[in-house]
Amino acid sequence: MSAETLVISGWSAISAFGLGADAFAGALRAGRSGVRPLAEAGTGLGGGLGPFECGGAVPGFEIAEVLGKKGTRSMDRVTALTVAATGLLLESAGPGLTEDPDHVGLVLGTGSGSVQSIMDFTRDGLTGDKPYHVDPALFPNTVMNRMAGQSAIWHGLRGPNATVAAGALTGLSALNYTARLQRCGHAGTMLCGAAEELTPRRAWLEWRATGGDAAAPGEGCAMFLLERAADAARGGRAPLATVLGFGFAAAGPGLSPREALVRCVRGALDRAGRDAADVRLVAPSATEGPEGKEERAALDEVIGDAVPAVHCREALGDTGAASAAFQVAAVLATAANRSGVALVTSLDRAEGTVGCALFDLPAADGGDREKGA
Repeated sequence: MSAETLVISGWSAISAFGLGADAFAGALRAGRSGVRPLAEAGTGLGGGLGPFECGGAVPGFEIAEVLGKKGTRSMDRVTALTVAATGLLLESAGPGLTEDPDHVGLVLGTGSGSVQSIMDFTRDGLTGDKPYHVDPALFPNTVMNRMAGQSAIWHGLRGPNATVAAGALTGLSALNYTARLQRCGHAGTMLCGAAEELTPRRAWLEWRATGGDAAAPGEGCAMFLLERAADAARGGRAPLATVLGFGFAAAGPGLSPREALVRCVRGALDRAGRDAADVRLVAPSATEGPEGKEERAALDEVIGDAVPAVHCREALGDTGAASAAFQVAAVLATAANRSGVALVTSLDRAEGTVGCALFDLPAADGGDREKGA
């Protein structure tokens, strides 16, 4: 591994399994589910969830209790999830990481920001007493980059700050964007992830978009620490995975989602100098319906059906823009005693886009491995 190799050296997650990477990994390994009746979840949502009775809500997530009362009066749920997950990651990385905050940046993936905040603010502007007074403190919650900006301000990060939105592929797109910033010399140490909220407005949008056939929704935030191998070594952080590369494509006339994903995965393997036999673990999006069948068919064609797979969608619910980020977290959570290439795949039903990411999992003893060993 060269000093310039990009590695993931830390991660955190806030999900239906609770707060922290340990809670996520423990529940996933035990095969538990975080999807439960919302009335029993202690979600902090303060009400119903539209047409859904069950969901993957973060249990007991009360913003003021998790982050404190100061500075959180007008903070919405998805921003609080992001700020909290960022804090957990920084805590696990050690105090030395932020000694030079100008060189620590953050890239966050989102769907549309907080649709709850956007729709509530718009409604207040239309229904409030003339001249249509609204609470100005709530306006920042309607801006897509609210979560990334607030997380950087809260934790004093002054490096590059960006927001990425790409539907179900958002987590992979955010990681790819981060890696490009680093490889082009625009950024050093970067925090990267994706977040999604579980709120009544989002629930209704998902329900309407699928004609009432939506899976139980989920929420949360998964964050990763991406840095060069040399920086990780100086900070005493062991690489959890090496970033090998990404691939993206779009289905369309004459190109089915299966064919697009096959092309995408094979192209990423070629660029990384690997082949299908090197893949030791796969984390598919496992979406329902025709897209899920297309994904399974593509994986069978490229790597066969004997490669172990890790699934988290059913246990977390449909986490929307954060789904691919949670798939990456699932790889890291189950990577113990595994070595070789891990493949993460994702399909976006609405846009017809597909994507994949390749990571090299280190040998259990930390030693070098020959390709395909």
